Amino acid sequence: MGNFVPDLPDIRASARVGLLGGSFDPAHEGHVAISSRAIQQARLDWVWWMVAPQNPLKGAPSAPLRERLVQARRLVGHPSRRIWVSDIEARLGTCYTVDTVVSLRQRYPRIRFVLLIGSDNLVDLSRWYDWRRLSRLLPLLVAPRGFSLISVNCGWGGFRVLSPECICRLVNTPPPAVSFLTGIRIPISSTRLREGV
Repeated sequence: MGNFVPDLPDIRASARVGLLGGSFDPAHEGHVAISSRAIQQARLDWVWWMVAPQNPLKGAPSAPLRERLVQARRLVGHPSRRIWVSDIEARLGTCYTVDTVVSLRQRYPRIRFVLLIGSDNLVDLSRWYDWRRLSRLLPLLVAPRGFSLISVNCGWGGFRVLSPECICRLVNTPPPAVSFLTGIRIPISSTRLREGV
């Protein structure tokens, strides 16, 4: 496992933290909007952006990790937004989200984590490495991205689904559990930005 040199924000031990992973190639205002809405609706203390060296389900990023980190940090700006941009997966030496989550839970046992993903990733969750174990480790907080919540919700038996009115309880809900952010539409994606759309 890689060397871990924490540069965590000032955070209390029992914080409520959303984990948003991805290549961020590039990071954009949609990522910021999802993170801000998650902080507001799920009453999170922080959202940690985990800028991945490479997404196992995609090809190599077009920009090096260091460049993507700098761009994401510039986009986020002031720490009052409570978004922490990190290369934590590179530091931990993990490639898969499930391994990252296991490592973070070992290092920070009192922090209550949720995994923040787009609805497109929820539809593809069965392609993720060891996704069943991942879904039993922490609740999922889903942002709408191109899929209706009704179509995403179908076929996910075994998940406790929290209504939007109960979303603030998600961090304390035993997994597998899922809830959906509301009032947000993200018409932008990193892929479309790279393609110049």
